[in-house]
Amino acid sequence: MKQFLACLALLTLPVLAQAADPVRVLMQTTAGDITLELYAEKAPITVENFLKYVTDGHYDGLVFHRVIRGFMIQGGGYDKDYKERETRAPILNEAQNGLKNSRGSIAMARTSAPHSATSQFFINHKSNPNLDYPSFDGWGYAVFGQVVDGMDVVDEIANTPTAGIAPFGRDVPSKQVIIKNVSIIENPSP
Repeated sequence: MKQFLACLALLTLPVLAQAADPVRVLMQTTAGDITLELYAEKAPITVENFLKYVTDGHYDGLVFHRVIRGFMIQGGGYDKDYKERETRAPILNEAQNGLKNSRGSIAMARTSAPHSATSQFFINHKSNPNLDYPSFDGWGYAVFGQVVDGMDVVDEIANTPTAGIAPFGRDVPSKQVIIKNVSIIENPSP
């Protein structure tokens, strides 16, 4: 019986590995392309939510509306006229997944309510350990992936001059950086 279970475990390993393989996403912006690797095994709800927005075309035509050099770049909510795009219901905060808000990581933006993330995300321009679980509010910000190509584009966006533009007040790029398209490009498993 033990041998049977051991064989069964070996046979199922590739299937389990494939289920946990990262998914890659290409974000095409007016500043250049950013390739992200998403970690569904660590943040399954967050990755599923993000990919649903990707496949729905939600991010296409939106802008990076909040840019703070040495902190992060944020997008996923507003179009070129700064009108907020409709979203689905908020998701559970998965910040307890062990992933860190390190340089180049992508995390969910939210309000002060811990479980309020919908479509908005941010890419860390530098490491921000103060945003890691448990953070200043006992929750933190859920990281769900990492930039694997295009960090120079993130740097360019982060260094974009900003101004106070309604309805945000400040930290809005003076020259809009538009997300032209976001698409799933590959699953690295053979």
